[in-house]
Amino acid sequence: MSILYFVVQQTMFFAIPLLIVALGGMFSERSGVVNIALEGIMVMGAFISIFFINTFQNTLSGQGLLLLAILIAGVSGGIFSLLHAFASINLKADQTISGTALNMFAPAVAIFMARMIQGVQQVQFTDTFHIVKVPVLGDIPVIGPMFFQNCYITTYLGVAIYILSNILINNTRFGLRLRACGEHPQAADSVGINVYKIRYAGVIISGALAGIGGLIFVVPTSTNFNGSVAGYGFLALAVLIFGQWRTKGVLGAAFFFGIMKTLSSTYSGIPVLKDLPISNEVYKMIPYMATLIVLACVSKNSQAPKAEGIPYDKGSR
Repeated sequence: MSILYFVVQQTMFFAIPLLIVALGGMFSERSGVVNIALEGIMVMGAFISIFFINTFQNTLSGQGLLLLAILIAGVSGGIFSLLHAFASINLKADQTISGTALNMFAPAVAIFMARMIQGVQQVQFTDTFHIVKVPVLGDIPVIGPMFFQNCYITTYLGVAIYILSNILINNTRFGLRLRACGEHPQAADSVGINVYKIRYAGVIISGALAGIGGLIFVVPTSTNFNGSVAGYGFLALAVLIFGQWRTKGVLGAAFFFGIMKTLSSTYSGIPVLKDLPISNEVYKMIPYMATLIVLACVSKNSQAPKAEGIPYDKGSR
C-alpha cells in the first residue's frame, strides 16, 4: 500500500499544475482566442512569485507566504497575458505567432532579470510549505495517507479552482457569453454582448491561472527556479485538446498525463518498474510519447470552438 500512496501523492504534484493551466487555456480558447503562450506565462508567473518568496522568506514562512506568492503569480500572469490579448484582439495579429513570441520572450527575461539582480540565474527558495499530515483528515484510513499526508495546500487549491471553473463556465451568465463569443461572435454581438471585453476577460483569466500553475509546478518539485517549467505549458495544451475544451474532459486528461509524468519521474522508487529491463531514457519519454499518441487519436474528433483563432472584426458583422 505504501507504493500506492506514494504514486497517488506524486501524481497530485504533477496533475494539479496541469489541471490549473489547462483550465486557464480553456477560458481563453472558449472565448475564441488561441493561447499557446501558456508556457511563457507559466515561466513569468513562476519567476516573479519565486523571487517574491526568495525576498521575503526570512520574514515570512509557511502557508501564509505561499498564499501571498500564489496571489502574486496570478496577478503577474494576468498582466503578462495582456500582451497576448492586445496583439490578438486589438491588433488582430496571428494568435499563434503572438503566443510563440511570448514563449520565447518570458524565459529570456526571467534569466536576464535574475542575473541582473542576484548574479546567477537560479532563484533559490526554502521549502517551508510541505505538510506532513493534515490534522484529523490525515488519520482517515486509506484516504488520509493518499490525499492528506505528504502534501501541499496547492493540491486543495487546484481542486477548488476546478470546481469554481466548472460552475463559472457552465452555470453562469458570464460563462454563457464566453462560450457564445468562441462559437459565434457575430451572433453574440447582435444581442449586445461586447465580444472584445469578453475575450479580454477570457485571456486574463487564462493568464492568471497559468501564472498560478507555474508556481504550483515549481514548489513541490524543486527548491530553485531556473527559467523553465519543463514544457508544462505545452503539455497543458495537449491536456486541453485531449479534454475537448470541456472541464470534465480536462480533469480526466490532466490526471492521465499526471500519472504518465509520475511514472517517468519516480519509476526508480517503484520496485516493479525499477526491475524491468528498460533504459532511463525510455521512462523519460513516457509523457511525451503519450502526448503524441493521444493527440494523433483525438485530433480527428476535435470539438474546438468554431471561432477559435479568428480575430473578431465588428465591421464585418
